[in-house]
Amino acid sequence: MPAMPNEKMQQVLDEFTAFGAPPIPSLSAENARQLPTMADAAMAAISKHAMARAMKPVPEPIGRIEHRVIPGAAGDMLLRVYTPDTETTPLPVLVYFHGGGWVIATLDTYDSSCRSLAKEAECIVVSVAYRQAPEHKFPAAADDAFAAFQWVAKNAAELGGDPAHVAIGGESAGGNLAAVVSLMSRDKSATMPVHQLLVYPVLDYAFDTLSYAENADAKPLDKPTMQWFWKMYLESEADGKNPYASPLRATDLSGLPPATVILDEIDPLRSEGEAYAEKLEAAGVPVTATCYKGVTHEFFGMAAGVPEAKQAVEEAAGGLRMTFQRMAGSRAAGSEMIV
Repeated sequence: MPAMPNEKMQQVLDEFTAFGAPPIPSLSAENARQLPTMADAAMAAISKHAMARAMKPVPEPIGRIEHRVIPGAAGDMLLRVYTPDTETTPLPVLVYFHGGGWVIATLDTYDSSCRSLAKEAECIVVSVAYRQAPEHKFPAAADDAFAAFQWVAKNAAELGGDPAHVAIGGESAGGNLAAVVSLMSRDKSATMPVHQLLVYPVLDYAFDTLSYAENADAKPLDKPTMQWFWKMYLESEADGKNPYASPLRATDLSGLPPATVILDEIDPLRSEGEAYAEKLEAAGVPVTATCYKGVTHEFFGMAAGVPEAKQAVEEAAGGLRMTFQRMAGSRAAGSEMIV
């Protein structure tokens, strides 16, 4: 029997259902992009329920937001830079990729996650507007993600960041891109992320796992919608076997950055996230993986109204801080030895 959402999660799902949106697989990409999102539903639920409304303001205050246009893999690309209110400089950096199945959603849709992570991890968060399918098929999004990370790693000082402390992360399809950029960076002998934050990531072009069976009709993400996203993203089914589309199919995960993997119980993607965490660990990569019970896909950005989201953000930020602090300590020790 499928797991049931807890009370706070159900409040958000009720608002999402009330929008009366048609199923994504019945729409064109253009029309699907106009649908209300779970971020909209979370805002509606927080506004409606007094207890949630008293928790914290929405959107969460942040020190500064600015935008940059940088060279992408095939043209200019927009970055949104979140800087927390702190006197510490330079700050570590997290390059972040939004979800939406490589097809829908924008920087605005995942604004809440970026604000929370910047504050909790005490780092600059750089959110990337990568090219989307079906106008731009695989590997366009992956190539943009790689180009964005490498640009930030090289130019972090321009943003007030520390080039030696640049991590990577993302949600859903964005989690896929974060995992792919880690693989690409290793394979190309390019600058590596110091940490990878994978939030309910898409990791395999397959629909036969336990969590797909348990959550085939789950909301907001069900099996038909995930199949539609993959159809939009891939040029051909053969591309689904490429590790830069399906990181779980990579034969070698050694040498990748430490990982924090955040999963949710009511999600078709849960099993592949668990399998990837196990495969990373078997390859000698330090990994922490947690599955939050009673919540669904997209819960991570709902810290203002869903307690599990707040816990997940704190866990993600803790993993980032631990890596940043460990590297800072190692660098300081090395400087003392040189002196």
